[in-house]
Amino acid sequence: MHWKPILAGLGAIAIAGGMWGYWHYNTLHPVTDDAYVEANIVSVASETTGKVVKVAVEENQHVKAGDLLFAVDDTLYANAVAQARATLAGAKAAGEGFAADVQAAQAEIDSAETARDTAMSQLDRVRQLFKDGHVAQSALDDAQSSAASARAAVDQARAGLAQARTNLASNGDDQQADAAALSTAQTNLDRTKTFAAVGGWVSNIDLREGTVVSADEPLFSLVEDKGAWVSANFKETDLDRIREGQPATVRLDMAPDEKITGHVQSIAHGSGSTFSLLPAENASGNWVKVTQRFPVRIALDGGDSADMAIRAGASAKVRIDTVADRQ
Repeated sequence: MHWKPILAGLGAIAIAGGMWGYWHYNTLHPVTDDAYVEANIVSVASETTGKVVKVAVEENQHVKAGDLLFAVDDTLYANAVAQARATLAGAKAAGEGFAADVQAAQAEIDSAETARDTAMSQLDRVRQLFKDGHVAQSALDDAQSSAASARAAVDQARAGLAQARTNLASNGDDQQADAAALSTAQTNLDRTKTFAAVGGWVSNIDLREGTVVSADEPLFSLVEDKGAWVSANFKETDLDRIREGQPATVRLDMAPDEKITGHVQSIAHGSGSTFSLLPAENASGNWVKVTQRFPVRIALDGGDSADMAIRAGASAKVRIDTVADRQ
């Protein structure tokens, strides 16, 4: 019996089966090495203009949210706070005086009204005596004059109270304005120190003490140490099987032996070339069909990028399991 042809046939079948199995596996588990780590990058700028007096960080240093990054000269801003605080204190002291004036004016009204009531009673008594012929006209005239003066004193006291209340209300407005000015001055003083908004690594810093910086001028960046992801560019022919939530494995070129688990977070609705500054334009005479690639965002399940030592921009290889849809 001739075994060689049979063995050759079996070998060919095994090779074909292996090739089919490899193709079938890659079809259900699409892979790409056109993938890169991305992270949120926060631009750091001073909120105020001034000369830098302290730089608390250096290139590639890791900082926590709330750590001091740098500070500018706060002399002018501290003086403004002191002046605003003194102005507010003066307004409060004046307010206490105006409040005392209101109390004094109220007391004066009470006294004037008592004097008026007494004068009116005396006028009524003198009128009766004059009617009975017991007093002269001059006594009646004096009583009428005293009553008129007493009424005028009450009106004057009431006008004084109204003015005192107006002064007190105006002082209240002044205190509110002064308090707002103090708050603004304190905010400006606080802005002379810049703190890390997020935890991450200091990058592209070239800041030195003595440098004069302007408000909102970008000075360096913070590469956030949380929420890194991988942007994997898959062929358009693979997208019909890729769904959000499917599990994925990521291997970084910098650590090829370490497998990082993740999952499909989202799939772009435009190819990479769609958003390029100079998109390709193929004339009808030389058009060649090129398979497009679409960015697929892979969220990492292994924890913070700080724990996994993942660096933004690192090259990666991504494989997606399209068989097991992640719930």
